[in-house]
Amino acid sequence: MEKGKIKVTVEDIFPVIKKFLYSDNEIFIRELVSNATDAILKLKTLINLGKFNKKIDDLIIEIVIDKENKILKIIDNGIGMTKKEVKKYINQIAFSGAEEFLRKYKDKNNEYIIGHFGLGFYSSFMVSDKVEIISKSYKDYEDAIHWICDGTTNFSIKNIDNPKSGSGTEIILHINDSSKEFLEENKIKELLIKYCKFMPIPIKLGEREVNNPYPIWGKNPINVKDEEYINFYKELYPMQIADPLFWIHLNIDHPFKLTGVLFFPKIKNKIEIQRDKIQLYKNKVYVTDNLEGIVPDFLNLLKGVIDSPDIPLNVSRSYLQSDSSVKQISGYITRKVAEKLENMCKNNREDFEKNWEDIKIIIEYGMISDSNFYSKAKKFAFFIYSSNR
Repeated sequence: MEKGKIKVTVEDIFPVIKKFLYSDNEIFIRELVSNATDAILKLKTLINLGKFNKKIDDLIIEIVIDKENKILKIIDNGIGMTKKEVKKYINQIAFSGAEEFLRKYKDKNNEYIIGHFGLGFYSSFMVSDKVEIISKSYKDYEDAIHWICDGTTNFSIKNIDNPKSGSGTEIILHINDSSKEFLEENKIKELLIKYCKFMPIPIKLGEREVNNPYPIWGKNPINVKDEEYINFYKELYPMQIADPLFWIHLNIDHPFKLTGVLFFPKIKNKIEIQRDKIQLYKNKVYVTDNLEGIVPDFLNLLKGVIDSPDIPLNVSRSYLQSDSSVKQISGYITRKVAEKLENMCKNNREDFEKNWEDIKIIIEYGMISDSNFYSKAKKFAFFIYSSNR
């Protein structure tokens, strides 16, 4: 067995991790499942390139809870790691990434930071007294390895016989006493649905898959039926009884990449505190439903999903408001909403008038708060006002 010490410049990094993200410690599940997803996607790439020819029945991520022994496991059958790779990516790169993240943000107010992305593997120490990694590389000639760290900067690593038939990685979390909630299946299921619901690899908890790897926002709208949009709306917002009035499918590759679906809900004149908001994803990983600075205020009454790799994360919301890519994204969303409403008014006037009482609050709010929207909305809004005189 080889032992070593992780070199750090952020003093006592593990207590800092726990203290800094105490209120957001649940993000460890997002970070670890994201890592597992990446490992499987890398193996799929090798398969597609013809560089890995072994038969694999199912590429899948499994979450296993051992409540009696206070253990939570995240298991994938992806590309796996060699001993050399574990030393590089866990002891050096992943750790330095966590260290850099904390150095940059530990003195800032959490609520102004979006997502807390970048902590990666080391987020597991927010909820664990000890973490183990068992991994077998896809390379046949490499031994499986076993890495252990007890929440200090000390670690051990050794070669072992492969405990499984193929490649992959098993992260074993020894859950600490203050984080026992993460040994409850319902809690883990809740977090998987919140953060990982649309990740592109099947995720299994117990005997059931808990995610939808093929959300409609990634499909060509020509191939999506109305019924699929309505079902997706109810998947996003199970407490919504009424169907959405209509929707907008977003898809752009240049000058930024963005996909998504925005729904117009039944609003009438009652504005309630919004529980079901627009959700922001990055590459199908949930980030936040607080889109201040990304979506214009008047469109916060809409519901749905926006997925973009080009929205900067781990930045202050004041920074977002001045970021050029975010301004472009905000402008694009505003334009697409205006175009949808204008086309409805022009080509399906009966439906437009029928829905007016539900949508007018969005239109009126937009006209008084957004000059770009006003210039487009006046064409169809004034038609309604003049018709009602």
